[in-house]
Amino acid sequence: MIFRTVLTALLLSSTTAFSTHNTHHPALLQSSSTSSVVTALRAAESEVNFGELDGSDLRIGVLRTRWNDEHVSNLVEGIKAGVTECKVPSENIFIKEVPGAYELPYAAKLLAMSGTVDAIICAGVLIKGETLHFEYISDAVTKGIMDVNLGTMTPVVYGVLNCLDEEQVVKRSSNENGGHNHGEDWGKTAVEMAIMRAEALKGKGQKTGKPGQSELAALGFGGGGAGVNKEKPGFF
Repeated sequence: MIFRTVLTALLLSSTTAFSTHNTHHPALLQSSSTSSVVTALRAAESEVNFGELDGSDLRIGVLRTRWNDEHVSNLVEGIKAGVTECKVPSENIFIKEVPGAYELPYAAKLLAMSGTVDAIICAGVLIKGETLHFEYISDAVTKGIMDVNLGTMTPVVYGVLNCLDEEQVVKRSSNENGGHNHGEDWGKTAVEMAIMRAEALKGKGQKTGKPGQSELAALGFGGGGAGVNKEKPGFF
C-alpha cells in the first residue's frame, strides 16, 4: 500500500514537471524562443546548399497551373531566378500552362517524351478545403510526377505546394516578410538533376558524342540528353 502511494506521487510529480502547461519554466521559455527563431530563419532562406551549377547548355521546361494563379506566378518567378543563377539562358527557359495540378503529370509526360528539354519543373499550389478533394489530388499528382521521373528518365521536379491555408502558401512563394520562395530551390534542383543525368549517360551513347542517345532512342525519345542540339519544341 505504501509502495503504491509513493509510486503514484512520483508519477504525478513527473507529469507536472513535463506538462505542456508549465510555460513559465525558464528552460521551456528558452526552448520555445529558440524554436521560433529557427523556424523564422528556415522560412527566410533555403535549407539546401546547391553550390556552383553551370546550366548554360541546358533547356528547362516549366509546367505551371492557372489555378491559384497569383501564388503560382510568384513561384514561377522564383524558378526563373533560380535557373538564371545557374547560368541557364533566358531563351532556354520554356513555360507552359495547364488548368490545374491534376493535369501536371500528363503534361510532364508529353514534354518528357518529346526529348526537347533536359529537366522539367511542375509548379502548382494545393490548399486544403472542407472536403477530401485536397487529399485525392495531392496524392495523385505526387505519384504521377514520380512515375514520369522513373518512366522517362527525365528529371521532373515536384514544385507543388501542399498547404493547409493561404498564409502557409505566401510564406513559401515569396521572399517578403521572412518567407522564402521555394521556386528558387526548384529551379536549381532541376539544373542539378539535369547535369547528373547527363553525367550518368555520358559515354554510353553512339560515337557522335551525343550522351545516352542510344538509350533514349530505345525508350522512344526523339532527342538526346544535355549537350545535344534541340529544336525549340512546338509544345511551348
